[in-house]
Amino acid sequence: MTRVAAVDCGTNSIRLLVADVDPATGQLADLDRRMTIVRLGQGVDKTGRLAPEALERTFAACRDYAAIIKELGAERLRFVATSASRDASNREDFVRGVLDILGVEPEVITGDEEAELSFTGATAELTGRDELALAKPYLVVDIGGGSTEFVVGDDQVRAARSVNIGCVRMTERHLVRDGKVTDPPTPDQITAMRADIEAALDLAEETVPLREARTLVGLAGSVTTVSAIAQNLPEYDTEAIHHSRVSYDRVREITESLLRSTHAERAAIPSMHPGRVDVIGAGALVLLSIMERVGATEVVVSEHDILDGIAFKSAQDIEEDENSD
Repeated sequence: MTRVAAVDCGTNSIRLLVADVDPATGQLADLDRRMTIVRLGQGVDKTGRLAPEALERTFAACRDYAAIIKELGAERLRFVATSASRDASNREDFVRGVLDILGVEPEVITGDEEAELSFTGATAELTGRDELALAKPYLVVDIGGGSTEFVVGDDQVRAARSVNIGCVRMTERHLVRDGKVTDPPTPDQITAMRADIEAALDLAEETVPLREARTLVGLAGSVTTVSAIAQNLPEYDTEAIHHSRVSYDRVREITESLLRSTHAERAAIPSMHPGRVDVIGAGALVLLSIMERVGATEVVVSEHDILDGIAFKSAQDIEEDENSD
């Protein structure tokens, strides 16, 4: 087992995983896994720049993570940054800040690299798990804040595409009026958002054979929150959510309810993270639209995603370095 640290910095949240990993078997044992909502992508779709207050929120989380990584003694740290920092004209400010705090440069990866890491994280542990009875090929969808990644594969990735329909981006583009999220959205806003999502799915389908997949695997906070709501969990429960299955009918029911609800009603859901209250409706609609496009009767929900993929890849790199010495 190799001890590694992985940081995934997305548009809405920054997450840390410190784990012992055996890349040969796909075994991964968490030592510390946490998430902080920092909304790094605040306003990026409109301004093209990372806001100073968003950078400071992110750097504060990095300082907390640096202390945890030092205490647990990870052999290697890999920091991956995704959609928001890919799009920002001032991303060098972000890179310098992370390097000063954590001692590594963030890798601002492409959408295709993001998709492959997500697929690895979601499927590495499924090998040999007969009790899950998941038919291949898989379609892994990672619904983030700024983008959604689509990956089709069985034991390896066959095709991947990233498109800009994350929950934060869709909320800011379609559900904000006069600087505030419409509460609840109007039918016209929902129609415009749905059209945007459908256009992005057309784009994804040019590269990825979405309809060939036999199992839909959903990742990230929008999907896991929908699962928590579907199970009526009294609080967010990772073990109950991981590898849960949510039917298409239940996803549609939850999405329609979220898009009819007010901020206060969404905030009162026991399993809802405060940072997701304003963006969960858009995230759920992305999931519902994907299920309708591919004809999925259910989504298999995974708590393991790009963060686990980063950890697996880091452990593999260490093993390869040792074997080459």
